[in-house]
Amino acid sequence: MKVRRSLMKYRGNECLNCGHPLELTQRFCPRCGQMNSAKKLKFDDFFNEFFSSLFAYDSRFNRTLRVLMFKPGKISRDYIQGKRVRYANPFRFYLSASIIFFLIFNYSVDIGNSEFGPQDKDLQNLKGEEVPPIPPEVAVDSINKIITSPEVGLESIRPDSLSKKTYKDDMISENDLNKMSMLDAISKRFTLYYEYQDETGIYNSQRALDSLGHDHNNYNNWLYKKAVDAGIFKNNPRLFIDYFISKLPFIIFFYLPVFALFIWLLYVRRPFNYMEHLVFAFHVQTTLFVLYIFGLLIDLIIGKNWGIITANFLFAFYLYKSMRNFYQQNRVKTVLKFLILNVIFFTLAMAAIAVSLLASFSIY
Repeated sequence: MKVRRSLMKYRGNECLNCGHPLELTQRFCPRCGQMNSAKKLKFDDFFNEFFSSLFAYDSRFNRTLRVLMFKPGKISRDYIQGKRVRYANPFRFYLSASIIFFLIFNYSVDIGNSEFGPQDKDLQNLKGEEVPPIPPEVAVDSINKIITSPEVGLESIRPDSLSKKTYKDDMISENDLNKMSMLDAISKRFTLYYEYQDETGIYNSQRALDSLGHDHNNYNNWLYKKAVDAGIFKNNPRLFIDYFISKLPFIIFFYLPVFALFIWLLYVRRPFNYMEHLVFAFHVQTTLFVLYIFGLLIDLIIGKNWGIITANFLFAFYLYKSMRNFYQQNRVKTVLKFLILNVIFFTLAMAAIAVSLLASFSIY
C-alpha cells in the first residue's frame, strides 16, 4: 500500500504537510519527511501506518534492549555521537521500562499480601470456633473476689473514659494559633483536627471548623481534609502506598535530572555537556528497572528473593562497567567516582522520597 501511494500519478508539486516545493521525482519531502502523495485516504491506510510505525519501534526496542544489557555504556556513547535512529528514545524507553516494572511490582506485592503466614493460618483455623460459655456461678464468684479484695481500690476500677485524652485537651483558639510560630501552629492545628475527626467521625470540614470555632478559609479546610486523609491511611495504609507507587515512575523521572547534575559536577573536566550526562543517567536507570523486572519474575516463580538480590549485584557491576566505557577513565578513578556516585544517589533518593511523600500526601 505504501508503494502504491508513492506512485508518480499521486505525486504533487508541493508538500501537503509543510508547503515545501517538490519535484515529481521526489518521493518524500526533504524538509519534514512526509511522503509526496495526494492520494485520498482509505480505511486500510490507517492500519498500514499504525503497524509500520509499531514494527519500526519494535525493531529499535529490541536493538536498544540488547545493546543496553550486554554492552554497558555503548548505547549512551552511540546516542551522543549522533547514532540515534537505530535506538529507541532514552526517555520514552525509560518510561516504558518503569511502567512495566511497577506493574509487576504491584502484582508481586498483591500476591505477597494474599498469602497467609503461619500465625495467620492459625487465626484462620480458629475462626468460627465457639468459645465455651463461662458458668454464671464462676463469673459471679470472680467478680465478688475482685470487689472484696483489699488490694483493689476504687481508682483501679474507675472507667477508662475518665482518664482518656480527648481532642478537648488540645483545644486551642484561632487567635492563640495565630500567635505561634508557623511550624508550631501547623503541628497544633493538625493534631487538633486529627483528634477531633477521629473522635467525632465528622468528615465535613466546614461543620468541623464551626464546631471548633476556627476560621473558614482555604488553608483550614485543606488541613482538615489532610487530617481526615491521615486517619483513613492509618486504618488502611495500603491506599496511600498504592497511590504513591503509581506516581513513582514520574517522581524518578524528575529526580534523574537532579542526579545528572551531580554526575556533571563529578565529571566536569570531561568533554560532556549536561544533556549527555542526563542521557547516560536515563540509560542506567532503565537498566536497573529491566534487571528488577527479571528479578521479580524469577522471585514470583521460585517464591524467594534471590532474583532481586542478584539484580542488585548485577547492577552494581553494570554501573561500574558503564561508567568505565562511557567516560573512558582508568579503573582507579572509575571505582572512586563509582563509590561517590552511589553515596550521592542514595542521599538524593532519601531526600526525594521524603519530599515526594509529603507532596503526594498534600495533593491526594
